[in-house]
Amino acid sequence: MTIREALQLGASALAGVPDPQLDAEWLLGGALGMKRLELLLNAAQALTAEQEKRYKTLLAQRAARKPLQYILGSQSFYGLELRVDEAVLIPRQETETLCERALAAMEALRAPAVADICTGSGAIAIALKVNRPDARVWATDASPEALRLARENAEQNGAEITFLEGDLLAPLTGLTFDCIVSNPPYIPSGALNGLQPEVRYEPRMALDGGADGLTFYRRLAQDAPACLNRGGSILAELGDGQAEAAAELFAAAGHFEDVHIHPDLYGRARVLEARRN
Repeated sequence: MTIREALQLGASALAGVPDPQLDAEWLLGGALGMKRLELLLNAAQALTAEQEKRYKTLLAQRAARKPLQYILGSQSFYGLELRVDEAVLIPRQETETLCERALAAMEALRAPAVADICTGSGAIAIALKVNRPDARVWATDASPEALRLARENAEQNGAEITFLEGDLLAPLTGLTFDCIVSNPPYIPSGALNGLQPEVRYEPRMALDGGADGLTFYRRLAQDAPACLNRGGSILAELGDGQAEAAAELFAAAGHFEDVHIHPDLYGRARVLEARRN
């Protein structure tokens, strides 16, 4: 079987998933250790029996709707390459808006202290540290498996971060920060079973935001002021349709001012930003 034939086979085998041709290219590249452009330039090259077996195994996993990122074991985020597996949420492009807004909030600060809550793969914390090397960054997560991967990603990207295991802000008691960022679970519990098949591979604890999806925003609005320096900012990613309710929670908490909602690259209300008064 040649590379050209393998790609044709892959596109056919993945006919039931989005972008079957593109996924076939990524999977074949993973099986052969080649970049997508190399595949096209070497279309007549024959696969070995071992390569063909490996490729068909990957195709079967993707046909079962296992996310491409979990199959390949990596995901690009904010110019970084991160390892991912089923222990963590797959970093998404819209979350880059949260990083951009956090960096803007820290722009005038010298050596800012930053906390990333629900860090997962460490994507946000690492992106902030890499782009602000002077920042002092802490990151928390309740999952020891997620923290294991986050530490590996930080080391791989040369980011010095203090990782702490625990529930939301609890591991940070006694510390204060100039900026707190979070991409918390925000899917309403009742909506989880209706998500795309790929999303159901992701850890439920990273998705389940309680009955209305707002549980973690309530907790952040209540607990964050004790960990924020005066004038410090908290920024949190939002689910679709949650902007107004989340903004009201922070406005009603009595400790925040300048509550803003920022759109992502697609124009959707994506990031809440509030400053401690």
